[in-house]
Amino acid sequence: MQADAWPVEATVRMCGDVQLQPRMRLADLDRGIVTLVWAREDPPKRKVLRAAFAAITAHGSVVTWGDPQCGGDSSSVSDQIQEGVVQVVSNERAFAAVKADGSVVTWGDPAYGGIGSSISAEQLKEGVVQVVSNTFAFAAIKAAGSVVTWGPARGGDSSVISDKLEEGVVQVVSNGFAFAALKADGSVATWGDAVFGGDSSAISDGLRGGVCQVVSNESAFAAIKADGSVVTWGDPTRGGNSSCISDKLHDSVVQVVSNSFAFAAIKADGSVATWGGPTRGGNSTSISGKIQQGVVEVVSNDFAFAAIKVDGSVATWGDASWGGNSYSVSDKLRKDVVQVVASARAFAAIKANGSVVTWGDPARGGNSFSVSDMLQEGVVQVVGNDFAFAAIKADGSAVTWGARHCGGVCSSVSDQLQEGVVQVVSNERAFAALKADGSVVTWGDPERGGDSSCVSETLKKGVVSVVS
Repeated sequence: MQADAWPVEATVRMCGDVQLQPRMRLADLDRGIVTLVWAREDPPKRKVLRAAFAAITAHGSVVTWGDPQCGGDSSSVSDQIQEGVVQVVSNERAFAAVKADGSVVTWGDPAYGGIGSSISAEQLKEGVVQVVSNTFAFAAIKAAGSVVTWGPARGGDSSVISDKLEEGVVQVVSNGFAFAALKADGSVATWGDAVFGGDSSAISDGLRGGVCQVVSNESAFAAIKADGSVVTWGDPTRGGNSSCISDKLHDSVVQVVSNSFAFAAIKADGSVATWGGPTRGGNSTSISGKIQQGVVEVVSNDFAFAAIKVDGSVATWGDASWGGNSYSVSDKLRKDVVQVVASARAFAAIKANGSVVTWGDPARGGNSFSVSDMLQEGVVQVVGNDFAFAAIKADGSAVTWGARHCGGVCSSVSDQLQEGVVQVVSNERAFAALKADGSVVTWGDPERGGDSSCVSETLKKGVVSVVS
């Protein structure tokens, strides 16, 4: 996660015999080698326990596997996703695919917006440019700036503010239970569970204009305004009420990061202000001296935060057992850290020399001793699920650690992960590795997508993107 952007998920198509590489140059875009099919920013931090995967192939078809009740079985709509799919989005138990013609196809649990759900078929036949999900429901942004929603009441029904969603929407952000639509005029419209951010009437004056970004955690929202101030709403115990530090949020905020329980704001002077659940990162007084200046990025897991400073050091706070206390590896975090990645309860830091340092819950990736010799150099990317981590090395191999049955051990497919890995995607308990030859390798909980044997033939070639 960069200091000035959320992670971007994208689908690309390659021309000729060119293969996708972990560090492909942007110049290749100008030479026509890579065609960007779609890209979206993935707003943190919304806890969705996904149990299936969907892979998009080079010709726009979709292959699914994992829990059949949660979208792992797409046979009921297979004829509709054979070609032309440019985006796939999931919630906890369903998927929605956007096609090149602007139509939307859904599958998974009907109660969560999957196949057979009560949606306006006519409104989703054309003109959709993006779909966003929360835990339960979906929202589609159309080319004209209108929004169509479906799924259960926690976001699937936007009828109470339908007049505000008829035009001008440029972005929709979700938490676990609600949605917030940012409009072209800088105003924000909200719907979903009232307690968890669906009702913003208490701070409506602050959302009538000037908003340039909205950030969410599991049950609250924070809006950054053009003047650098922050407005919050939703569950007051998880950051929906920031009155305790309102003086620090009046101006100069350039970024807000969240975990499941709290928020952290980076200010223009490099300081950090925090609020929300005090034991889960909302209270940072114990390390306040370390985050008064020089912070360039903040990363979160579910219960803690880690701040990367301009000198390459890392400061942590939040739940001590789950990453908030990094004292045991403090000597390794004093310099040269270039990136920090999280699982649900642990962190992994990549250093400038390609080595990896881990801390947090040892059962969920906080202890990487068993593979420490393989993490001394050459690591270019680390991906976490709720229970484990997977590291991609410069030679295209992958190394895993953490909970054995949730992807921390990949012995059953280790021979397939020795080379050619260009991307790893995770859900709650499993991983899927996309290789340079367009094949996909999976491991982890077999019932949550770790076993893809039922579609193994389809995953041998031609895959350009994997979504969970």
